[in-house]
Amino acid sequence: QVQLVESGGGSVQAGGSLRLSCAAPGYTYDTYCMGWFRQAPGKEREGLATIDSDGDAAYADSMKGRFTISSDNAKNTLYLQMNSLKVEDTAMYYCAATLGRCYGVRPESDFSSWGQGTQVTVS
Repeated sequence: QVQLVESGGGSVQAGGSLRLSCAAPGYTYDTYCMGWFRQAPGKEREGLATIDSDGDAAYADSMKGRFTISSDNAKNTLYLQMNSLKVEDTAMYYCAATLGRCYGVRPESDFSSWGQGTQVTVS
């Protein structure tokens, strides 16, 4: 497992934007898959988007158009740009990582390393 540290969460009004970051200072593998998940109170954790070491990104159908995943390999940092936020986007957001390519949005059980989460509240 590798330490992942999310940041960038906070409170925002509906229609606003936030950019989440996930630092992975010890993640130096050549081939990897990283993703963003979220969990709202009383709901199961859901996968939002993934990106791998080749830069191939994939999104859950419900996330397409508003959320953008990206990574800066030089900084070992993963990002999630969230636009046009809705009240229903309120959740704890987590980043996760695992070895190998993503080949689409992978289930949470595939990921071996997780961050502690960052809270996003939209009102």
